[in-house]
Formats: sequence, structure tokens, C-alpha cells
Amino acid sequence: MTLEEFKIKFAEIKKRGFIPSLRKGPTGIGYTLETILGIKENNIAEPDIENIEIKAHRTNGNNLITLFTFNNKVWQIPPLDAIKKYGSKDKNGRLGLYYTMSLKPNSAGLFLHVSNQEISVRHISGEVIAIWKLKDLAKRFIQKIPALLLVSAFTEERDGKEYFHYYRAQLMKNTTPELLAAQFKAENILVDLRLHDKGTRARNHGTGFRTYEDKLPLLFSEIKDI
Repeated sequence: MTLEEFKIKFAEIKKRGFIPSLRKGPTGIGYTLETILGIKENNIAEPDIENIEIKAHRTNGNNLITLFTFNNKVWQIPPLDAIKKYGSKDKNGRLGLYYTMSLKPNSAGLFLHVSNQEISVRHISGEVIAIWKLKDLAKRFIQKIPALLLVSAFTEERDGKEYFHYYRAQLMKNTTPELLAAQFKAENILVDLRLHDKGTRARNHGTGFRTYEDKLPLLFSEIKDI
């Protein structure tokens, strides 16, 4: 589907008003929109329209979504050492670093430090655990989401069934290191460490960079209604 074809179809969808969800649960909004547009659901991480990712958003919703993961050459100390020094046990007694980082130190003394060129996870002792260059994060972001088509919908429930009125589509482009730095400082982008002790090595599930749906427009410098 081309962007022009989307514009035509979306104009028709807006006129239809409230449309019953074709699937129960949180994924119903995206599945229903894609089905109406004629886009087949798949698990391949590829953009939907002309290198543009489609994301459907409930206007009153505020779910967390993962933007991307990135770990390449960021660890300043061996990950297993970091786990043993600063990890905590999960419900299964497994030692790991499963923390959502913020600018304030957590119970392990770890916090997120943000400068104009990089972000880092540090300990209150001064030890630097990992560093991500903002230019590398911006590059990874653009690789994952070169452009975003955010479709917003009003929702209502009728006899236990959810209905969507897709009323707005916004095309969002351009992400820069400077823009990302501002959003990290505002804590609109969350950093999730996700690794644990595997015995002789660390098992890393990939550091997740996440945001809330309503914060997505803040991550792009160019936004226009479609």
C-alpha cells in the first residue's frame, strides 16, 4: 500500500464512525485497523507502508511500547561482574539486573546519567556500568522506525464489546540525538536493563528503550496530519 492509497482508505474509515473490534484485548485496535486497511498481520519487523510503521493508539490509553533494543559495545565492565555487584534476586532466586532506570538512584545505587552526547548507567560510587552514544541510539531508532504513522481512535464499549472511531492519522519523521537527549532528560524514554546470571556468563535479553504511546510525538521533529 502506498501513502496515497492509505489517505484514501483512511478518509473512508473516518466517515464510518465507531467500528466494532475484530479482536478482544489491547491488540484489537491495531488488528482491526490493519484488517480494514487490507494489511495482513505478520510477525516480521518491517514497516507497513512505504517505509512507514503504523501504530494505532487509543486516545485515552497510555500503554508502554518498546521502541528498540541496543547493547552493541556499551558495557564498560563485564556484564556478569555488574550482575554480581549490583544485581538483585527475582522470585526464582536468580540474580539479575532487571531494572527500569531513572535519573534517581535505585535500591542498588544505579541511575541513568544523560549528557548531550551520551547516556550512561552509573553507580553512586562513580563507577560507570554502560554507555550509549546518542548518535548510535538515533541511528538505531531510525533503522527500527524510519517514520511513524500514528492513528488515534476514540473508544467506547457496547454490550461488552469495544468499538473504535479512528479519527486522526499523523505522519511523524526525523529523530535527532539532541531530541533524544531532551526526552531522556524528561524521562519520556525509559531504559530497561534485562540480564541475569547464567552461571559462567550473563544472559542478556537486550536493553529495552521504551516510551508511553502518548509520548511518541515528542520523539519526532516533523509531524503532519494526513
